[in-house]
Amino acid sequence: MTRKIEGVLTAIVTPFDNDGAFNPAALRTQINRQLSAGNGIFCGGTNGEFFVLNEQEKVAVTATCVDEVAGRANVVAHIGEISTRETIRLGKQIEKLGVDAVSVITPYFVPLKQQELISHYTAIADALSVPVFLYNIPARTGNTLEPQTVRTLADHPNIIGIKDSAGSYESLSGFLNAVKGVANFNVLNGPDSLIHQGFVDGCSACISGLANVAPKEINAIWSHFKASDIEASRQAQENVTGLRTDLYKVAFSPAAVKKALQILGQDVGDSRYAVEFNEQQVEAIKHVIRNYIN
Repeated sequence: MTRKIEGVLTAIVTPFDNDGAFNPAALRTQINRQLSAGNGIFCGGTNGEFFVLNEQEKVAVTATCVDEVAGRANVVAHIGEISTRETIRLGKQIEKLGVDAVSVITPYFVPLKQQELISHYTAIADALSVPVFLYNIPARTGNTLEPQTVRTLADHPNIIGIKDSAGSYESLSGFLNAVKGVANFNVLNGPDSLIHQGFVDGCSACISGLANVAPKEINAIWSHFKASDIEASRQAQENVTGLRTDLYKVAFSPAAVKKALQILGQDVGDSRYAVEFNEQQVEAIKHVIRNYIN
């Protein structure tokens, strides 16, 4: 990793064409929207719909991101699969592409003990040369990384941090407290509602799905904080929290994010999972955009 991962990384959507195939040209457009707002790139995550991409597509998405960013910002790629073996397999392909780091969700479907999670992540970090972020998203995987488990894994020289998307301040603060004083280990905040508080408490970066829709509004939280204007950062967070609350009343991300992008005139296609928007829902999203995005 050549640069510190800090600020805003956008959990970038994976655009599809009219036939539902990956659209690399449209992804390049979205990448440049984010770079112009000062944001880095996190690809292949929840908003990137990794769960409906095959292995070849995951590699193609990451390759496109690395190529288009061309060293101008951080690129972190999610590689988490259901098994240790498959995660390492994908990771070995992704690390060749030149990403700054990779992120790995916990295995899903089967409940695991904490020691089993330690074994899983240790095997991955041992097998890869690229730096590894843990990724805690228990609502989607059914497995939760506990703070003490993260503290244990923080001693591995190739595990450099954790992305926490549990959705609560209790979870985020638990990880921050557990690794306090550990050198070169970063906590990345996942929920868009906690970006400001995460920075105040010591997060080095946030991974934002809403930044797809509102890149400047999300970045304002970070840029004001970095400039030591804490009150302006807090006010920017209030706007983002309202956007998040109202948008996700309509539908789950990334479907809602992609529909909002379409309304904004961005060619990203539809989500691959089954979400249909009626006229009332489309009008609701238009109303959200008018209220919160400049």
